[in-house]
Amino acid sequence: MNKWSTSIIITLVSLATVGLMIIQVYWIQDAVRVKQAVFFRDVNQAMSKVLIELDKVRLHDRVIRQRIFYNENRSIYDTYDSLNQVLREDFNALNSPSEFDQFIRNTNLVNKTLAQLSLSYTEKVPGSSLFEKKDLIDSLIKRSLREKQIRTTFEFGIYSPITNSMILQKTGKYPEELLKESFFYDLSPLGNFMTAPSKLLVYFPNEKGFIIRQLWVLLIVSVFLFFVIIFSFSFSIFIINRQKRLSVMKNDFINNMTHEFKTPISTIALACEALKDNDVKKSEGVYNSYVGVINEENRRLGSMAEQILQTAVIEKGQMKLKETVLSVHDIIERAIASKRMAAEEKGGQIVSQLKASYTQLSGDKIHLTNVLINLLDNALKYNLNQPMIIINTVNKGNNILIRIQDNGIGISKSNQKKIFEKLYRVPTGNIHNFKGFGLGLNYVKAIVDMHHGQITVDSEPGKGSTFTLQLAVQK
Repeated sequence: MNKWSTSIIITLVSLATVGLMIIQVYWIQDAVRVKQAVFFRDVNQAMSKVLIELDKVRLHDRVIRQRIFYNENRSIYDTYDSLNQVLREDFNALNSPSEFDQFIRNTNLVNKTLAQLSLSYTEKVPGSSLFEKKDLIDSLIKRSLREKQIRTTFEFGIYSPITNSMILQKTGKYPEELLKESFFYDLSPLGNFMTAPSKLLVYFPNEKGFIIRQLWVLLIVSVFLFFVIIFSFSFSIFIINRQKRLSVMKNDFINNMTHEFKTPISTIALACEALKDNDVKKSEGVYNSYVGVINEENRRLGSMAEQILQTAVIEKGQMKLKETVLSVHDIIERAIASKRMAAEEKGGQIVSQLKASYTQLSGDKIHLTNVLINLLDNALKYNLNQPMIIINTVNKGNNILIRIQDNGIGISKSNQKKIFEKLYRVPTGNIHNFKGFGLGLNYVKAIVDMHHGQITVDSEPGKGSTFTLQLAVQK
């Protein structure tokens, strides 16, 4: 898959992901609007029942008060009957239109006076006014709302258009909201149609929160799906880039391996051809020299094959350590001895500064030695100067720190995070004389991890590198 096709696929998937998210947001908004409409409908239905109940209570109270008024003011009604009797007698004695008009006025005056007395009485009797029944209104609203499964806080009030004021509130905390953002309902005038009816106002402070709670499952699932899509998309891009990088590294590895194997094979082939020469056979020194070349190149081939096989074994998790109690300083001296000649051939040296007091640990002697040899080999290989390598040890708590410092080409910060990856080789620009498979440091990291240790690197390009091993020791 080329670069352009990968970019096109990533772009298409990105657009599709964004499109799905936009559609999901639209669906959620639509669901919120539906729930809001259902909420309004349920509130109106619940409040219709409340208004009916309030009318019943008001009518009942009015009848009771009028009965009390009649019982307590029977003399007024007796007087009313007497006046009606007089009026009837006067009616029979009417002789002119003017006398009839006066009769009508007297009759209306009597009826109006009695009605006003009754009404004023019922309004002045304690408990007869609806506005004194705040707890009753609260309980009626709460019960009706619960029947509609509306369980949220609410505020109510009664507003009088005549006085343009709020004459009753549940708590008094939301006067502005009651006037601007509430549900409002006209209270029945109960026969007094000449004045504007008072209004019952209901406000829900947590209306939006209540509606959103109705959709919590949808919201949680949507958020979860958002994260799944984003994670899957990001992971897919990561995998694609990783596969591309691994593909490049694999091709480099195959090319390097082919080159590395081709050189000793060619050398062995030339040596074998030379040994067929009778003149070479006659000269024992020359003959032994060619045999030595074959042995050396054969050993080199075996070492490279073993390195590749070890990496495969580690990757499969099949490597087992043969742990024994050993001295760190002993394996350091052994590693230095194996690489001292190579350092001297390049005009350099390897210096040891072994200051640790506690050096005994439990580990695999062969693999730990190979770890140090690999690090020394890299310090010699990636060096354009006369190699100056310093190995020192110190104790830190229950651990021993092994530092291998060189004066080589160094490693940039961006590459320091990748050097322990399998097949990764640090780019060296126009310099192409550094051989290797990119397996050495991966092997080093794996062995150190299997010994429950740590390895870190501190380096700057052109200023060399310092690798630090930290291993637990026995005191």
